[in-house]
Amino acid sequence: MWMENGMVIGKFCKFRETSDFIKFSQFLYFFLWNNRKSCATMKNDMSGFKRGEWETIMRVGFDNEKYLKMQSEHIEERINKFGDKLYLEFGGKLFDDFHASRVLPGFEPDSKLRMLMKLADRAEIVIVINAADIEKNKVRGDLGITYDVDVQRLMKEFESRGLYVGSVVLTHYTGQAAADAFKAKLEKKGVKVYLHYIIEGYPSNINKIVSDEGFGKNEYIETTRPLVVVTAPGPGSGKMATCLSQLYHDNRRGIKSGYAKYETFPIWNIPLKHPINLAYEAATADLNDVNMIDPFHLEAYGVTTVNYNRDIEIFPVLSAIFEGIYGECIYKSPTDMGVNMAGNCIIDDEACCEASNMEIIRRYYTALNNVVNDKGGENEVYKIELLMKQAKITTDDRKVTVAANQRAEKLGVPTAAIELQDGTIITSKTSDLLGASAALLLNALKALGGVDHDTHLISPEAIEPIQVLKTKYLGGKNPRLHTDEVLIALSISALTDENAKKALEQLPRLKGCQVHTSVMLSNVDIKTFKKLGVDLTSEPRKERGF
Repeated sequence: MWMENGMVIGKFCKFRETSDFIKFSQFLYFFLWNNRKSCATMKNDMSGFKRGEWETIMRVGFDNEKYLKMQSEHIEERINKFGDKLYLEFGGKLFDDFHASRVLPGFEPDSKLRMLMKLADRAEIVIVINAADIEKNKVRGDLGITYDVDVQRLMKEFESRGLYVGSVVLTHYTGQAAADAFKAKLEKKGVKVYLHYIIEGYPSNINKIVSDEGFGKNEYIETTRPLVVVTAPGPGSGKMATCLSQLYHDNRRGIKSGYAKYETFPIWNIPLKHPINLAYEAATADLNDVNMIDPFHLEAYGVTTVNYNRDIEIFPVLSAIFEGIYGECIYKSPTDMGVNMAGNCIIDDEACCEASNMEIIRRYYTALNNVVNDKGGENEVYKIELLMKQAKITTDDRKVTVAANQRAEKLGVPTAAIELQDGTIITSKTSDLLGASAALLLNALKALGGVDHDTHLISPEAIEPIQVLKTKYLGGKNPRLHTDEVLIALSISALTDENAKKALEQLPRLKGCQVHTSVMLSNVDIKTFKKLGVDLTSEPRKERGF
C-alpha cells in the first residue's frame, strides 16, 4: 500500500487529512491482526497460482513412490505370516513427519499415512494415551496442544482420510478424575474406550505380567480387522504393552495374532554412524536414545544391523513374554520385529547425507536455545556436539549460518540470512521500522518475485501508524514489525500495488528454505517461519526489541 504526500493509499482511496489516513490504517491493521489466522490461508487461494508450480527445487535422495509400494507390501506379508491378526506398533509420527522429510529429501511428510491408506480396507486404528498424561495436561511440544486434545485431533484426521478408528485405550489407569472425564466425553460421542492398568513389576516380572493379575486384568480391545495399527500422541503412552496385552487375550481366545513394529528411524540396513542415523540420535537427544549394533541379530544371522538401545535392552523381556504366551518367540532379534523399508528406497546417498548433516546442526541450535530458555539441559547440547564430531561437521558447514553471523559482526546489529532453494543467500538487518526477520521476508520475496531490491513493497509512511497502534494503543514496547505483521501489511499493499502482489505470491516458495538469525526470535516470528515451512535456527543470544 503506497502513500503519496500523506494523502493517498494506492490509486483509489483518498483522504482529506493525514490523520484520517492514520486512523484508517490503525483500524485496518487492528482488524487484520485479529483475523490473521484467516490471512494465513491465503497461500492456498492465490489467484492463478497452481499447486506444483511453486514446489521446492531440491536434490531428491529418496524414492517416495517406491517406498509406499514396498512398505505396504511388506506389511501385507507380515499380516499373512500370523494368519488372523497383526498388531502393528507405529512409532514416531503417522503424519506430519517433517524430520523424515528433512533427512530423506523426497520423503513426503504424510507418507506413512498414505501407505496406511493403501491398506485401509484391512486396517483399523487404536489410539493409546497414558491416563497420567491426561491428568497432568501433558503437551505436545511441536503442536502446543495437550495429549487428550491431540487424540481427538488424530481421530478426526484419520477419519477424514477414510481410515477406521476402532477405539481409544487409556493406559496406566488408576482412577484419575481427568481420565474418567475424558473417557466419558469420548463415549458420549460413540467412541469405544478401554482401560489398561499398571502392572507391578513390568516389564521384568514375567510370571505376573503373563497372568490374570497382569495382562489378564486389562480390558480386551474388540477389533474387527486383520491389521490393527496402534499409535499414540507421543512417547511413553504404552503402545507396546497394549499390543502384548492383546496377544495374551487373543491367545486365550484361540485367535492367532502377531506383533510387529514400524519405526522409520534408526534405519536398520545402513551403517551405524551414517548421518541419517546420527540425525535420529540428535532428534532424540533429550530421550538419551543411542543407536547400537543389534547383538541378537548379529548372533542369530551373522549380519550387522542397527537398532536403538531401548529396543535392544527390552528384547530379552519381550522374548520371555512371547514364550509365556505362545511357548516360543518367533523373533530372534529386535530387528526381526521391525517392518521398515526406508533404507531400501534411498536413491542418492550423498543428498541424504548432506540433508542429515544440516538437520544435526539445526538440532544443535535448538538444544542451545532450549538451554537459554530453561527448556533443556546442557547434556543434550554435549551429546549433539559429540554427534557433530562423529559426522565431521561444524556450524560453519551451514552456509546461511555463516552469512548471518558475518553480517551481524560487521554491522553490530541483529541480522538474518536466508538460503533460497537455488543456493542464493539473502541477508537483512534490523531497522527502526522492521525487525531483521521481517525485513528478511520482504527481501527474499522481492528476490523470488523479480522485484528490485530498492523498491518499497510497503511504504514507510504506512508502517508508522501501525507502530503507533502497537506502542500507544496496544501497550507494546517494540515498535518494529514482526513477521506476521509485515505479512499483513504486505497483503494490504498487494490490493493496489503490483510489486507487492507479485512478492506476496512467492510465499509458498519459501517452503524448505534455510534461515539463521544472529539473535533469538520471539515466539511470534518462530511460529510464522514454521507456518511458512522454513527451517529456522538462531544464535543462543537474546536481544531486546528483535
